[in-house]
Amino acid sequence: MKYLFIVFALIFTCNFANAQKVVHPLIPIYGPVTEVPFATDIIDKNGEYKVLVDITSPSANPKEISEFFENIARIANLHIAGGVNPKKLKMVAVVHGGAVPFILNNETYKQKFGVDNPNLPLFAAIKNAGIPLYVCGQTLFKRKVDPATIAPEFETVLSAITTITTYVNKGYVFLKF
Repeated sequence: MKYLFIVFALIFTCNFANAQKVVHPLIPIYGPVTEVPFATDIIDKNGEYKVLVDITSPSANPKEISEFFENIARIANLHIAGGVNPKKLKMVAVVHGGAVPFILNNETYKQKFGVDNPNLPLFAAIKNAGIPLYVCGQTLFKRKVDPATIAPEFETVLSAITTITTYVNKGYVFLKF
């Protein structure tokens, strides 16, 4: 009887795990999220959400999409999957420090890493979703990065610090990766 219960529990668990649906409600292809129909939601579906994503971490593998940049899409998709109206989700992202080499245009990226920049389609998808992408001008000068070599989806700002303080003053939640 004990073993029969264990077998049924395993079958139920496997079927339950397989039944979960992965979705991309705002940004197609990127930032997959799993629907959790049994979750106890605390999301205010009528509220306005303001999120500032700060990315400084370098990618582990330049041949793969950066998990840190994919987090931008995942955060957006999570909110929309949770029932937030896309018009009530305000997001921005700022890149500086060690993450800057991963936002180079394809030609420069290929010279530096020997492969095409796998992040470029992701940047286009994020920008198409209406999420501004910024790069720190101070980092560009400090690291001697030509602004003309940055992916076209990025706008250069004076600094990450002033961008962060500006958006935090506007009520944005600060998330750092």
